[in-house]
Amino acid sequence: MSGGRWIGAEERRAGLGARHRLARSHRAATAEETADAVVGLHATDAATVFLSAGARLSSPSVAEVERALYDDVTLVRLLCMRRTMFVVSTGLAPVVEATHGRVIAAKERATLVRHLMEESPSLDEAWLDGAERATLNVLSVLGEATGSELSSALPDLRRRITVFPGTSSETVQGVATRILRCLAADGRIRRSRPRGAWTSSQFRWVVAEPLPALPADAARAELARRWLASYGPATEGDLMWWTGWTLGETRTALAAVDTEEVRIDEGTGLVLTGDSAPAPDVEPWAALLPGLDPTAMGRRHRDWFLAEEHRALLFDRSGNIGPTVWWNGEIVGGWAQRWDGEIVWRLFDDRGREPAEAVEREAARLTDWTGTARITPRFRTPLERELSS
Repeated sequence: MSGGRWIGAEERRAGLGARHRLARSHRAATAEETADAVVGLHATDAATVFLSAGARLSSPSVAEVERALYDDVTLVRLLCMRRTMFVVSTGLAPVVEATHGRVIAAKERATLVRHLMEESPSLDEAWLDGAERATLNVLSVLGEATGSELSSALPDLRRRITVFPGTSSETVQGVATRILRCLAADGRIRRSRPRGAWTSSQFRWVVAEPLPALPADAARAELARRWLASYGPATEGDLMWWTGWTLGETRTALAAVDTEEVRIDEGTGLVLTGDSAPAPDVEPWAALLPGLDPTAMGRRHRDWFLAEEHRALLFDRSGNIGPTVWWNGEIVGGWAQRWDGEIVWRLFDDRGREPAEAVEREAARLTDWTGTARITPRFRTPLERELSS
């Protein structure tokens, strides 16, 4: 067992209200602040970005998040940690591009070239280079376009290929989606406003400004520092899981950060040096967080804020968490939206009048700012399905 101060589950839960901007007195003024508070917002599901930000904003609105994403472009979508889509601030974007983006882009392109050449030897890297140049040229002329609009303009993008031929995974794919994914992973294009409502994932594409190039080692150290500032105390294994790094990469990154050891339920925990003092007192708080919210998905070990017996209701078979109800840093239930727009929720056990009233206020607050939108999580979980039916 390590030395250092003991930090128990109750104290760790108390710290989430301030660090993650969930307590009312610590809510953020801007969408950028909400992303930085948790390092990045999960963006696999388009609605999650808005719901995660809204839960942390003092005055939540769709317009505030759209401003940051599409008008000021101070929040950007990147394929990064664990090959997952995140929305991060422009200050952090070069860091995650250096720690994850370059490697992902190279792998995506190599995989696509292999699949293309399995379809036909003429569909080689030179062919892909030409298709990418043509896509960028058309996009520069149009200003912005969906994948369908680009395919209409470029015959090469209408091509379909068979991947994993002769196996149980054999499937036919359009090359447009794959080429756009490669260009986005390489930072040459980015997603702009979607067609339809803010819950839509049918994005328009625009040519992107290149990000500053950072050394990978220094970037990994900076990402580890930011993660510890948001999620500490936590374990080495938590950081390795969240980033998808190897054990060696994780340890090298942490060695470059000024940290101190503490004792937590999982064993040895780490915090930034000087960050082991007790969490500041905050008022009691409730939150309705969406599926894949970073507070729940930011670490591997979750026993200190989620009881084991409730996990089966809240996670799908792939380990994706659904919508959750929080009370003072602990997951105490789940929520969903019904077809008529009503927000419904259930607590796992009776917590008394104060938590129930606080959750009811948060449900009303969520209803007010989401308006007529209908929210169906991309990853359905047992409790969400039951409540929404």
